[in-house]
Amino acid sequence: MVNFDLKLALKMKSRQMAETDNNLSNVEKSSNPRTSTCGSAIKLKRELGLFSAVNLILGVMIGSGIFVSPATALQYSGSVGLCLIVWTVSGVISLLGALSFAELGTVLGKSGAEYSYFKEAFGKTHKYWGPLPSFICAWIYVMILRPAEVAIIVMTFAEYAIQPFTTDIQQDYKNTAIKLASLAALFIMTYINITSVKLFVKVQNVFGVCKVFACLIVIGGGIYELAKGNTENLNKGFEGSTTSAGGIALALYSGLWAYDGWNSVTVVTEEIINPGINVPLSILIAVPMITGLYVFMNVAYMSVLSYAEMTSVPAVAVAFGTRVLGPASFLIPLGVAIATFGCAMSVQFGVTRVCYTAARGGHMLEVFSYVNVKRLTPAPAVAFQALLTSIFIIVGNIKTLIEFASWFLWFFYGLAMVALLVLRKTQADKPRPYRVPTIVPCFVLLVAIFLSILPIVHDPSIKYLIAIGFIVMGMAVYTIFVYHNNSPTRLLNKITFLTQVLFESVPPSNRED
Repeated sequence: MVNFDLKLALKMKSRQMAETDNNLSNVEKSSNPRTSTCGSAIKLKRELGLFSAVNLILGVMIGSGIFVSPATALQYSGSVGLCLIVWTVSGVISLLGALSFAELGTVLGKSGAEYSYFKEAFGKTHKYWGPLPSFICAWIYVMILRPAEVAIIVMTFAEYAIQPFTTDIQQDYKNTAIKLASLAALFIMTYINITSVKLFVKVQNVFGVCKVFACLIVIGGGIYELAKGNTENLNKGFEGSTTSAGGIALALYSGLWAYDGWNSVTVVTEEIINPGINVPLSILIAVPMITGLYVFMNVAYMSVLSYAEMTSVPAVAVAFGTRVLGPASFLIPLGVAIATFGCAMSVQFGVTRVCYTAARGGHMLEVFSYVNVKRLTPAPAVAFQALLTSIFIIVGNIKTLIEFASWFLWFFYGLAMVALLVLRKTQADKPRPYRVPTIVPCFVLLVAIFLSILPIVHDPSIKYLIAIGFIVMGMAVYTIFVYHNNSPTRLLNKITFLTQVLFESVPPSNRED
């Protein structure tokens, strides 16, 4: 009787969802100019204008790194002068990489960033090897890298958010409190991303402005200290600079990790209003702005903290605030909390689009490409990412995954530059709303090769073997479930049905075959 009632309820819910889908399609086609007028209107909508696109880049790029651990670049570079050069060069490299991605995003017009670029450039070159790069990219980003990154960022948020309330409790209880607060924050950002893209845009715009304000507080404090004549640390210039190519590579790694996220707007190209203009323009606004903020924040830190202090304190910005801001020093932990929550929410928003696009292309479970019929969000993909992130939060000790994140990122960035050059040959006649000089992707490709090879040679570690292990694991999954299509069909059909009913989701109108 219980099983019969459950099946009957599910069928009734599914029929109600289908009726809602039909009604929504009719209403949307007649009244919403942003949805397609031919066929079903069940698809992701273009909700992000220029201001929102800029804030999306700010949201992903400005996380905890510049507040908590900016001294890693200083430690590897060895001097104040070389460190500032590393931060500046990292910003320039990020800008050049982002502009190259802007060409790819606008010429293809697809979300998913690297996944879509690899699929388009290499997908038809060979039956087995052609689609493999795009699958490995989705496998690493969706299943491992981004959920682990969100977990780390959310746990950093929780640590700073509950800090005033956990000063007198034991470390074990504090760790439990951090995990519970992390799960609560994850639930809130997941609710936002499932509910509405407009709600995400509104929240992210507010957080983006607050992040910039927090950075300006640090810079303002640094200007005040410099005006007082505190230039002793800065006057040391290039004293102690490293001359090791490996050391410089590791310093660049540290700087570029803080800048990571410059490609975030190309992950959601299909949701950008007028992407041919707003994608490259948002990059040209956001990345130089962040470069300026990062360089001047480092100058501010160095005006107050010595080399030894910057490389030893657990949170550089907090130490800076304690010394400079006095009673207003609470603004720094508050700024870190705001920056990390906004960053985690934006990273989750982006990786769900990679998951959605990969599922639409047949490289993830099809149900992750389904769209909620009322809210027009990829609700199953968002929920799946929340589940993976929850697992990483509960496990807790996942910093090893983040340690080789930069290696993976720059491996994929370099391959994206190859994809850009390939598409210029294979799709030479395709309109390009935006085009970068050929020297730009070639330079970024050389940087990616340098950053992918030299750290392994300079500091060989088991973490790179772990990275290769994840790639081999992905190849095994691809061979069995994608190439040979050996999937448990009956089980997947049940999962798809239950997911559709639970999230009121249906296949999108722009699904790929």
